[in-house]
Amino acid sequence: MERIGFVGLGRMGQIMAGRLLEVGFPLVLYNRTATKADHLVAQGAVRADSPASLAEQTDIVFTILTDDHAVEQVFLGDQGLLSASIRGKLFVEMSTIRTKTIHTLCPHVEQRGARLLDAPVSGTLEPARHGQLLILAGGAAADLERARPALDILGRRIFHMGDNGTGTTMKLVLNMPMAIFWAGLAEAMAIGQQFGIDKKQMLDVYLDSPVALPALRGKAPTILGEVNEVAFAVTGVRKDLLAMVATGQDVGVPNSTGAAALSLFAAATAAGYGEHDLAFLLEYVMDMAQKTFPMKSDET
Repeated sequence: MERIGFVGLGRMGQIMAGRLLEVGFPLVLYNRTATKADHLVAQGAVRADSPASLAEQTDIVFTILTDDHAVEQVFLGDQGLLSASIRGKLFVEMSTIRTKTIHTLCPHVEQRGARLLDAPVSGTLEPARHGQLLILAGGAAADLERARPALDILGRRIFHMGDNGTGTTMKLVLNMPMAIFWAGLAEAMAIGQQFGIDKKQMLDVYLDSPVALPALRGKAPTILGEVNEVAFAVTGVRKDLLAMVATGQDVGVPNSTGAAALSLFAAATAAGYGEHDLAFLLEYVMDMAQKTFPMKSDET
């Protein structure tokens, strides 16, 4: 069994690393905030003091990080993964980042005798806990097969999209309609609220129509005020939209709707909603509308 390194212990990373540890993979961890690894170390994982040290100790390295800058630092920075002796190793980059970043990393990895697979995931915390993520892979078929025993623990289905960068691109083009939907839903429901339509009544109509994404049903309790786990934060969507819009611009796609959604999620983040679930975008827009143009409940 190959030794697995895991870099990035955010909400998703902790769950995914935990699943690999549970099935018996020898696991070495690195996270900038070292305490996030404590509970996994207590279960048998090994803590590395730098990305370079982690790479030295492992055969396959998984990375799932915040953004492009974090990925570049972990791979290319002082004591980064690529500063170690890495010949023959495989890197599986799972972050939601620009396609350009993968294309930049590839030659650096290959020049050192290693391989790179981009394999971001679709799904949030609950699917991650049960190994039910969708994995979107870009890279050589042989590299995917090498990573498959570990990836099969994390996902219910693996899509091999093509060469390096295609997995990352597919993650961006998959998530963009979702982000735009939530931005549009927030603005639409704010209009309904301003004319006195009850939020629950609006949701009932949406959920009995072909308009709503399937994910809306699961988010309806949160929209109506039920306290639930934050599965995908407002600021996380904002960060992903930055990568989506930039990647579109890299290839001449204007991304006017993506940019509009980005501006809304960025404004909500700046207003203090960033760490709330993305469903709170509706609350932000509704509150903003009420403050800008208060309306009496009996106005029509």
